[in-house]
Amino acid sequence: MRLARIRTDDGVATGRYDEGLVTVDGEEYEVGVDADLLAPCEPSALYCVGRNYAATVDQMDYDIPDQPDWFIKPPVSVLDPGADIEYPSWTDELTYAGELAAVIDHECHDVAEDEVSDVVRGYTILNDLDALDQPGRTARKAFDGSGPLGPWIETDVDPSDLDMTTHVGGELRQEANTQQMLFSPAEVVSFLSERYTFKPGDVVSFGSPANPGLVEPGDDVEIWYEGVGTLTNTVVDASD
Repeated sequence: MRLARIRTDDGVATGRYDEGLVTVDGEEYEVGVDADLLAPCEPSALYCVGRNYAATVDQMDYDIPDQPDWFIKPPVSVLDPGADIEYPSWTDELTYAGELAAVIDHECHDVAEDEVSDVVRGYTILNDLDALDQPGRTARKAFDGSGPLGPWIETDVDPSDLDMTTHVGGELRQEANTQQMLFSPAEVVSFLSERYTFKPGDVVSFGSPANPGLVEPGDDVEIWYEGVGTLTNTVVDASD
């Protein structure tokens, strides 16, 4: 089942998404006509793992981590699916990264790996934007709008063997499978839950495959994960 969060004339609601229609308490809303898609959750934090694909580690000449390597994006990082990515004026090197992400269903702490499926509402897609020329991960990754998220939450998918692609301006930039992760989604969620109390709607992302790269104003970024969907956003010049 796909759970979508929408803005309607009656306010914000969450319902079941199917073929462009979102059903909320028996009432149907057509996306783009009666409703606009919003990010599918409202996280208190986005916990993002880096260096989690072997090919990426090789490409970037990183050391292979012996445990998940993570950073945190704040709630203001979240950007709705379809919303414009405003190219920050203070960077000349903005990059995309197509990542699978889990959405936490209820408050939890210190979750065993075999219990992760009980605390995860489902999976969505994160574009982990990075201002590569800034000093330190927080400056690079934790700015307003740095986390396009969506388009919905897929509640019925096994994250362990999913194909993915990222296209920028119609050009294939990333192609991989989640089997290539160094740490599985269950391992990552369990590991981070030892350190943090997750809140409902929190996001845990699992890192980018090889070939994260630069974007420019005018670029459409389309990130697809098998069984989940496609997250699409367009980069624009913030000064326009």
